[in-house]
Amino acid sequence: MKRVFSGMRPTGRLHYGHMAGALTNWLALQETHECYYSIVDWHALMSDYADPSNLAEHVTDALLDWLAVGLDPNKCAIFIQSRVKEHIELHMALSMIAPLGWLERNPTYKEQILNLQNKDLSTYGFLGYPVLMAADILLYKSNQVPVGEDQTAHLEISRELARRFNNFYGEVFPEPEMLLTRYPKIPGTDGRKMSKSYGNALEIADEMPVIDKKIRTMMTDPARERRTDPGEPNKCPVWDLHKFFNPDKEEMNELAEGCRTAGIGCIDCKKKLIAHVAVNMAPVHERRKYFEARAGELNDILNEGARKARARASETMEEVCRAVGMTRAGA
Repeated sequence: MKRVFSGMRPTGRLHYGHMAGALTNWLALQETHECYYSIVDWHALMSDYADPSNLAEHVTDALLDWLAVGLDPNKCAIFIQSRVKEHIELHMALSMIAPLGWLERNPTYKEQILNLQNKDLSTYGFLGYPVLMAADILLYKSNQVPVGEDQTAHLEISRELARRFNNFYGEVFPEPEMLLTRYPKIPGTDGRKMSKSYGNALEIADEMPVIDKKIRTMMTDPARERRTDPGEPNKCPVWDLHKFFNPDKEEMNELAEGCRTAGIGCIDCKKKLIAHVAVNMAPVHERRKYFEARAGELNDILNEGARKARARASETMEEVCRAVGMTRAGA
């Protein structure tokens, strides 16, 4: 059985973009792979180190959303990164061999420096983010890593660090393969990438009255200024949500034709979408409420997940220490 690692930074409640872009993929993988899914709280300090006051709340929100969409702790290890100290051990080992130029040339690093000018990002933690990400992945000797398109550069650094370590110290790490999600991007209500910071997110925890209101005010194809104007579904954020939530191909064809011929209005299209979202999200909301009322069960899930992760991670670190000529404490 192939092994998978993936993680998410706890930065608040998750939204439909997370569900479409990552979590649906994780659900499928837990049926066929040995999966390790981590709430990567050390990564959360990458840009929010100055104010970690909401970190614990965000960790709980991430866990609730994961369980709500259907992640099963009996089929995968669900844990908090900081509870498995081997992540930091391997991060230290990899940081010793990570060329500075690789990190400085990382396109995501340059992009976020420009986009997050309201925060001081002149730290090693921010520059070295891909090294910690590589440690997360390689610690479990992951064969495959489900990622979005925006993470491909980071994963390539993970592969390069695995090769570099193996060249210095002998074959220890497999080079993880990339698994791109089927739905890489879900737009927000304003047509931009869905993001809580943009205020355009449809959150997993949102009840249907909230979702109904948000969808009804969504931006559509700009060409449809009037009801009689024809449009193009592929230019419409509502259509992207239909592609994720609407399984009825015949209805999808009718909606596309109606849009292109102005046979239906945008409100009609949104009403159809709302109906499909309600059906899909009903069991998600039910599971979230179930786990919200069971704090003890949440702790048990995290403790058991950390136990499973530590067992695998400890084996890897024993091998790493032998490779670099060290004796690991407690060995």
